[in-house]
Amino acid sequence: MLSELIASRGVVEECVLAGPIGVMAIHGGLEAATAEIASAVAASAGASRYALIQPAELRWHVPSTRFDPSHSPALKAFVRHVTTAVSIHGFGRRGLEDTVLVGGRNRLLAEVVGDAVRAGTKLHVVTDLEAIPRGLRGLHAANPVNLPPQEGVQLELSVGARHADHHDALVASLTDAVLSPAAAAAGG
Repeated sequence: MLSELIASRGVVEECVLAGPIGVMAIHGGLEAATAEIASAVAASAGASRYALIQPAELRWHVPSTRFDPSHSPALKAFVRHVTTAVSIHGFGRRGLEDTVLVGGRNRLLAEVVGDAVRAGTKLHVVTDLEAIPRGLRGLHAANPVNLPPQEGVQLELSVGARHADHHDALVASLTDAVLSPAAAAAGG
C-alpha cells in the first residue's frame, strides 16, 4: 500500500538526515499544514525530517501502521538514522477545536513536548493517554514514530491548532522542545 502511494502521480517523498531527533509528516497534503510545520521545526532545530506529501486531488489516507519502512528506502534510512521522532498529524473532532494531543510511546519526550507547547501557545494540550481518543494515541508498535530505538511522540493537531494564527508559536514551541536538554535526556 505505501509503495503504491509513493509511486502515485504528484506524491513527493522527502527525507533529510541531520540530527538524532527526527520530525515526520506522513500525511502531508492530506492533513493541512502538517508537512509545513514539520519542515519548519526540523529546519529550526537541525533535526532530521521525513515527509510524504500528497497533491490536493489524491486524498489517500494510508494508516500510520501501514507505513512499513521495507516499502520505502527513504523511510527506512530515516528510521535507522534517528534515535527518536516526533510525528505531526492532523485531526478534527467536535469539542477539540484548539487542541494538541500528545501521544506516542516515548512518554518522557511527550511530556517535554506537551510542556513546551503549553508554555508557548494558547492551545489546549493533552498528554494524558487516557484522555486521548484511542485511535489518536499513536501507540502501535508498527507506527513509524515508534520504530526508532527510543521510540517517539505522535502530535495530533486539531484543525484550529493547524491554523496560520498558531503556526509560528507552534513551530517555536516544538523547536524549543526538540532542542531542550530534557529532550536529549528523553532519548533525543
